[in-house]
Amino acid sequence: MCSDNILVTGANGQLGRSLRRVVQERGCAGNWLFTDVAELDITDKEAVGTFVAAKKISVMVNCAAYTNVDGAEEDKESADLLNNVAVANLACAAASAGALLIHISTDYVFDGEACVPYKEEDAAAPYSVYGITKRRGEEAVLRSGCRYMIFRTAWLYSEYGKNFVKTMRSLMSARKSLNVVFDQVGTPTYAADLAGAICKVICSRNYERGIYHYSDEGVCSWYDFTKEIAAMSGYDCTIEPCHSSEFPSKVRRPHYSVLDKSKVKRVLGLEVPYWKDSLKICIDNLEKRDKNQ
Repeated sequence: MCSDNILVTGANGQLGRSLRRVVQERGCAGNWLFTDVAELDITDKEAVGTFVAAKKISVMVNCAAYTNVDGAEEDKESADLLNNVAVANLACAAASAGALLIHISTDYVFDGEACVPYKEEDAAAPYSVYGITKRRGEEAVLRSGCRYMIFRTAWLYSEYGKNFVKTMRSLMSARKSLNVVFDQVGTPTYAADLAGAICKVICSRNYERGIYHYSDEGVCSWYDFTKEIAAMSGYDCTIEPCHSSEFPSKVRRPHYSVLDKSKVKRVLGLEVPYWKDSLKICIDNLEKRDKNQ
């Protein structure tokens, strides 16, 4: 039975809210402390150290991040503060307390030029400010000397906040057709799946230090993803493929960001759901919520 005091940061975000729900539904053992900036400002190094010591935290799960990829290009300071400086603060506190830090990172640490799934040991080469600051956060963890597990994920969506699935469903309900890029390939990841994986790791106490890749199984383009969202939602909206060049952006997004999950399955014994199966669960939940409102 796990009796750890477990700190969750970024509790009001997609993954944080999904983690709270999974903990409640599965009865995950431990004393879970869900915090966001109102309860703990992780950009304040002294505040983090004091909180971790006072609460006798033994495991930290950092779900906090600056995730506005476009916004990061214009607000580099804020992106670096949350994706790098705050992570360094948590890692320092973890090292001092002998606690484990579970940190969430991203496929954006890679350049997206590969043609086979990225493995954990592949060289990081981020292009965007978002990717660069997230990589700096990883490096801060590695330098700190703390006990750590870094989970890189991709294309995260859920029933909460703003995400691709909810945005597309909203657009489909208002438009007869949509153009969606087909030349960016990856794997959608249901936040509840990642949350469940984190819970399993904590409850099993299989704290094997390292970097791990976790996204749902399978491969698709944003176009394929949108077609499936439309089909599962029952929307009569025509989805047309287009090139990413038709949507000019200051951000260079990865054209290929499929993650290899061999290590997370081999070392941690985690099962990884297929993306379409998880998408169906999320859409069913969204439609149940809509009917109850």
